[in-house]
Amino acid sequence: MKFQELFNMQAQLDSFIQQNQHIDRDVFLEKGLALTIELAELANETRCFKYWSTKGPSEREVLLEEFVDSIHFLLSLGNEKGYRLNAWPEMKKKENLTTWFLKTQEAILSFIHDPSEDHYLKVWEYYSVLAYNLGFTLDDIIQAYIEKNEKNYERQRNGY
Repeated sequence: MKFQELFNMQAQLDSFIQQNQHIDRDVFLEKGLALTIELAELANETRCFKYWSTKGPSEREVLLEEFVDSIHFLLSLGNEKGYRLNAWPEMKKKENLTTWFLKTQEAILSFIHDPSEDHYLKVWEYYSVLAYNLGFTLDDIIQAYIEKNEKNYERQRNGY
């Protein structure tokens, strides 16, 4: 499977959720807030900012699931605005995670307040840097997304 196919999978999931939950209004801001929350949950699992603690990060599988939770909302926001990437932005920079979480948060907020394609692409670039620094490959991300996508359908079917 190719990265750009995730946009179609997300569009189908969003349609299913809208029908299942009877959503007939614009939920762009809610999706934007959800994206910021998912990013924070990922940061929390990395524990990169917890200078006061000696406990290490969560297991890789937990981090990857949190990462793809963000990807769901990022794809959804792009679909809503008509922005799609043809390929995963390869940004291989070894960087401090705390710094990149803050930069990514700022990029998300910039996109929410001014939903331009340039701002959208910047968010993806920053997610690529996070993925690289967390050791996730594109194949890891696609596989985890597919698994979580099915889990999200199941949650909707079961009254999540």
